[in-house]
Amino acid sequence: MKHDGANGQFTRRSALMSGFAGAVFLAGGHVTAQAQDVAAAELTASQLEAKLAQKDFFLVNVHIPYEGEIEKTDAFIPYDTISDSLDKLPQDKTAKIVVYCRGGGMSATAAKDLVRLGFTQVSDLMGGMNDWEKSGYKIIEK
Repeated sequence: MKHDGANGQFTRRSALMSGFAGAVFLAGGHVTAQAQDVAAAELTASQLEAKLAQKDFFLVNVHIPYEGEIEKTDAFIPYDTISDSLDKLPQDKTAKIVVYCRGGGMSATAAKDLVRLGFTQVSDLMGGMNDWEKSGYKIIEK
């Protein structure tokens, strides 16, 4: 049990901070969205590249309009319609989902919405396709 102050009382602030610390731990230290102690983790380009070698997740491009994609993308869902597109996502709310966009803003919004909808293993590519390219990886244009 966590205590605040000299009197050793457990307070609402310490309870909130404990929950947040747990969410940060679960997310690997970087949090983009949080709801009910579940957080969307941020991935770097190199972390995503390593994960793509053993792809065990659903990869979603949420950028609009289309400006390219990362190889092995499973779906294209506009960030602002993600909550209306559950039929395009895994039905298992514990499935691993990685979202990305061009610069990171749209995917942060989509990640937040997915967490709010109850998905528990959501990750967001930090800096999106811009950082992906800066890190030396290729964007595919179809």
